[in-house]
Amino acid sequence: MRATLTIANKDLKQRLRDRSAIILALLVPLGMAFIMDLTLGPLADESFNTAVVIADADGGPVAARFSALLDGFGEEGVVTVTVTHDEAAARAMVASHEASTAYLIPEGFSAATASNGSASLMVVTDPDQPIGSLVGEAFADGFVAELNAVRLSVGTAMALGASNPAILADAAVSEPTPVRLAEGQTEGRGFDFATFYATGITVFFLFFTVQFGVLGIIEEREDGTMPRLLAAPIPARSILVGKLLASFAMGVASAVVLWLSTTFLMGAEWGSSLGVILLIATGVAAAMGLTATVAAFTKTAEQAGSITAFIVVILGILGGTFFPVTRVTGALTLLSRVTPHFWLMEGFGRLSAGESIVDILPAVAAVMAFGVVFGTIGLFRVRNLVRYR
Repeated sequence: MRATLTIANKDLKQRLRDRSAIILALLVPLGMAFIMDLTLGPLADESFNTAVVIADADGGPVAARFSALLDGFGEEGVVTVTVTHDEAAARAMVASHEASTAYLIPEGFSAATASNGSASLMVVTDPDQPIGSLVGEAFADGFVAELNAVRLSVGTAMALGASNPAILADAAVSEPTPVRLAEGQTEGRGFDFATFYATGITVFFLFFTVQFGVLGIIEEREDGTMPRLLAAPIPARSILVGKLLASFAMGVASAVVLWLSTTFLMGAEWGSSLGVILLIATGVAAAMGLTATVAAFTKTAEQAGSITAFIVVILGILGGTFFPVTRVTGALTLLSRVTPHFWLMEGFGRLSAGESIVDILPAVAAVMAFGVVFGTIGLFRVRNLVRYR
């Protein structure tokens, strides 16, 4: 046991001295998580507000009703409304990106809607503000649909023998909307941006970090130091276990540091501490099994590192460490679910939503299965590398 710990300690000190482990295991993933959260996080901000401008050349009651409709959304903080009588000024605000949408209400608009004539409400949008433009168009579509519904109601009543269209129009407008959409949200899992990228980047780089210890076995043979280790009074299994122990320690340590750093610096919400540690430990084991399998079928540490990197990137993309894959369908659904990355993200997602350790046990079992399968294949062959020649 003492020899095993000595070898593990030697490997850890060696990696820390060349700075490569610190850069790849801590600085790069932490920097990427911060950058992604800063650049993409605002898109997920629950608060939304867009500026719109109304160019009212009509001044009639229908135009006033449209302004009142937008004012109601303004009170809810959804839009900021500016009213002007100058069409050119409204267009200029959109052109200068001061407003996402301009509504151009022509003269005679109210009179036309109250009669059998046609009326047009022009909507000018800013292509550089796509979300605000879509929201602005939706307001106009909803208002026009309401006007058409009122006009259809009045026309139908007139066809059935009613005599006063003005009274009918007032009655139709004052009637409450028969069907409204109720806002709701499904209960369940979900990441905020900070937590998603904190966990995703941690899972992704975890599979890079652990390779140092496993690939160290090949490096010892390449450098000619393996025979020296075997010449010492150290059992061959102690060398193998020491290398794996160093790999496990590096993986867990880097993931824990990223967990704590993103929690306190980015506000990421990882959930239950015991659950996080359990997922990290199983994730490290899975990463070690994958690396051991690759190392067992390659001749040099450089070759093994390159192949491992390629596989890890593919698994990371399929597993949803860079973007959610919960809505993926077809063959990609099956492919994503055979990756340990998917199940690690699934487990962290449940913990972030406040679920317990019991709820993540299926994810833990899936990751452990991956680690057992590849670990058995890899270690069965890698142990043969711990020899003189």
